[in-house]
Order: sequence, then structure tokens, then C-alpha cells
Amino acid sequence: MPELTLRTFIAIELDEAVRDAIGRVQGKFQRQAPHGSVKWVAPNAMHLTLKFLGDTPVSRVSKVADALAAACTGFAAFDISVEGRGCFPSLRRPRVIWVAVRDLGGKSLAPLQAAIERHVAPLGFPAEERGFSPHLTLGRVARSAGAAEEAAIGQMVERSVVERIGVQRVHAVHLIKSDLRPAGPVYTVLATVELAGQGLPGEPRPQP
Repeated sequence: MPELTLRTFIAIELDEAVRDAIGRVQGKFQRQAPHGSVKWVAPNAMHLTLKFLGDTPVSRVSKVADALAAACTGFAAFDISVEGRGCFPSLRRPRVIWVAVRDLGGKSLAPLQAAIERHVAPLGFPAEERGFSPHLTLGRVARSAGAAEEAAIGQMVERSVVERIGVQRVHAVHLIKSDLRPAGPVYTVLATVELAGQGLPGEPRPQP
């Protein structure tokens, strides 16, 4: 009998204030996009994903949690900002509408993500071939959207000015289970690792 698996990923949770601010930006896009052309992601379902693991055997969950703890060793809390906008793979062929996430200190987010990749790889979760591009997905263009609708979405995003949406301090990283249900995914935190490293002394905290 095959072993039970869980759909898991490793991510940073967003503060409520940042979620609310993202929701306001998303609302502007919703009002401008062709009706029914985008499936929007609820702000309370957004996370900054650092590593998508996918189907994870239950027997391996504790090992993943241990690997996450090892990966986070030495990292202190740091600040990120949410700002900008764009589309994957491009504005001309939009499939995903996103806002960017930036490490305000420039020294923690990418190294932390790389450490997580290194530590979970031996457990059967190979590193992504694509480079790390920290972002939050606002919506996914519907498969039924035609060329005219796609063009309108790309133009909408291109002409939109999205400056800094919000700033938050990252104190922890989470291993999260995702249950896909008809009403939308349900998330359960399986493990939390606090960032307790020393960081860079004397570094000021940026203001929103």
C-alpha cells in the first residue's frame, strides 16, 4: 500500500497589514481586467513561497522540518518590501500577474532560500532549475482567455504604477501543508522555525 503523502511547501507568512494593502492593489486590477479573464488569489491565501515541495511522504515531514531548521541556522530577522508589478512569462503573453518582493537589506532572502534548497535536496526535493524570483501571485490568467483579453491584461499591468505596497519584518519560516478543496486551498502550518541568528549589528530597520 503506497505511503500517504501531503502537499507541502516552505514559505514566509505575510502580515495582515501587508495582505490588506495587496488586496487594495489587486482590487484595482480586478476592476480593470476583462470580466472572467483572471482567476484571482485571495490575499489571505498568499505566501512568499521559498520552496514548493509537492507530494511529501508523511514519514519524511519531520526530516524536512529538521532540514528547514538547519537551513535557517544563523539567519536573523530581516525586512522585506512588496512593490512593483509584472507578468510571467511576459507582459506580451501574461499567464501570471504578480507583485515583487524585495529584501531591503539585500543580504538575507536569497541566501536563506538557497540554504533551504541545499538542505532539502538530499531528501528528494531537487533544486529548481529556474532562479529564485521572489514574488506574490495576484492572479492567473484563465485558460479560456483569448488573444485580445491577454493583450488587454498585459497592457493593464504595463500602464499600472505600483510603488511600495508595504514593509514587514520576517521573523520565521514555515513548513505548510496545502489541502486543495473546491472552495479553495486550506493551509495548515506543520512546523515553524524562528530566525534567531545575530544578523548584522547596527543595521537600521527601514521604514514603510
